[in-house]
Amino acid sequence: MSLPVRRRPLAAALLASATCLGLLTGCGFSSDTGSSEGKAATAGDGSFPVSLTNAWGRTEVKQKPVRVATVSDGDTAIALALGVVPVITPDVEDGDKVAEYKQRAIEKLGEKKLTTYDDTDGTDYEAIAAEEPDVILGVNTWDMDADYAKLSPIAPVVTFGDKKESDTLTWQERLRTAAEALGLTAKADAVIAANEKALEDAAAAHPEFRGKVYTYSVVHPEQITYMSHADQDPGVFEQLGLVKHPRSKNYSADKNGVSLENLDELESDLLLMTYPFGDEGLLSASELESDKLFQSLDVVKKKHFAVVPSENTLASAIAYPDALSAPWVVENLTPILAKAVAGK
Repeated sequence: MSLPVRRRPLAAALLASATCLGLLTGCGFSSDTGSSEGKAATAGDGSFPVSLTNAWGRTEVKQKPVRVATVSDGDTAIALALGVVPVITPDVEDGDKVAEYKQRAIEKLGEKKLTTYDDTDGTDYEAIAAEEPDVILGVNTWDMDADYAKLSPIAPVVTFGDKKESDTLTWQERLRTAAEALGLTAKADAVIAANEKALEDAAAAHPEFRGKVYTYSVVHPEQITYMSHADQDPGVFEQLGLVKHPRSKNYSADKNGVSLENLDELESDLLLMTYPFGDEGLLSASELESDKLFQSLDVVKKKHFAVVPSENTLASAIAYPDALSAPWVVENLTPILAKAVAGK
């Protein structure tokens, strides 16, 4: 599954990601940038009006939207992937920079930065209303139960059909729902195809990944988390050819802690770790990597160990894929994997 992303500090995102490493998502850019008054891609392929059932009733989109607002970082990624520059979107909290792949998409669409609102205290309904959107995208948020009643008087709200789908929809399903409301279903198909091709091409370029057994762990504040447990959905690691360790069947979303006394549980052909919390984690990278038991692992001694960086948002993009991230993830992750597989 692919959890929705409300923009949050990276560490907080990865704390929640202890139970999710969803399918990676795709990339698709449009050369149609629009104007400041109408920032929608022009390659519409749907007929209007469009009527969509949602968890609170129905969304009626009478004509092709031009001004699109978003209520989460994931919804912003969906809009950008479809070639639409939102008229307003949540800002990036706590000094985090806009992810590199998202900034690339923004610039590809002819903009330098997005118009944003401060969502520290939640969705800013007044700021959204002031932009007079034709439609509001909310297919990738946890907050719609509280937001819908206040957003729907502003503009039609495009969101999920059942409240439980806030956690269960794949990125493809979210993208297609938004695309239907925007009249861009063909564009959504192209985005999905581009994503799949990026992963397939990377896997083909690195046959040495195929069949390598891996373990992926995150150092959270209270535990070392065995992220690659057996019931975790296949993600970018599997899509690039790696396979989970048979030991992964001993772990689950509810049972995923690895104690310092049992670091040998991390043993594998390939060990990947990330430290998103820095000094606030259970222990720092230097503390773990200087641990004698950790150093005794064959995977460490043979240099098949690598760190997935968090400071450049790569770890977050793996844990929380969105509608733009896959090609950038592949671009940044494959050199790390190649070096680790080679024992360099």
